[in-house]
Amino acid sequence: MAARHFLVVLAHPLPESFAASAARLVVETLQAKGYTVDLLDLYAEDFDPRLTAAERAAYMEPNCQPTEASVLVQRLKAADGLVLVFPQWWFNLPAIMKGFIDRVFVPGIAFEHDKAGGRIVPLMTHIRTFWVVTSTGSPWWVVHLYMGNPVKRILKRGVAAFCAKSVDFRMLEIHDMDRATEAKRETFLAKVRAAFASI
Repeated sequence: MAARHFLVVLAHPLPESFAASAARLVVETLQAKGYTVDLLDLYAEDFDPRLTAAERAAYMEPNCQPTEASVLVQRLKAADGLVLVFPQWWFNLPAIMKGFIDRVFVPGIAFEHDKAGGRIVPLMTHIRTFWVVTSTGSPWWVVHLYMGNPVKRILKRGVAAFCAKSVDFRMLEIHDMDRATEAKRETFLAKVRAAFASI
């Protein structure tokens, strides 16, 4: 069953950025399909990515519940679809997006520790769709052949696989952004629009 309510998380400091344009396109396309959408612009909402001392101290305790990030936890819990939109910097997530995952995808919310010491148990069973829209400054071959596409591995094999169950994961990437022509960017945005229109 497809998701009905999406949380779209944007990580870019510039409101006129390509990432911001892509996030707006995702929101508009999903809304046109009849879905409800919550846009979380991490920079605009002044999100602090730093895990606090109290949060880290409680991380391994039973029923860990983040207090300062509780509003974001509720926004995540309300969604059954999650979309992350961000540029890749140094073949990684922007610090603010990494902080969002660190502070919100915590035990008791996103997963729980297997009491027998085995694999962690996914708790985000409400998330059925987990898509990523991203850009890289490097060419395709550098990202995939030289680096092994680390961001996709982290998000698909790590976050999505360990926190959600049987989730529909997909990552849409535009490469070589530093040299991308306007035509290439428009072609990618058309691909994004078509992909989200098909959900």
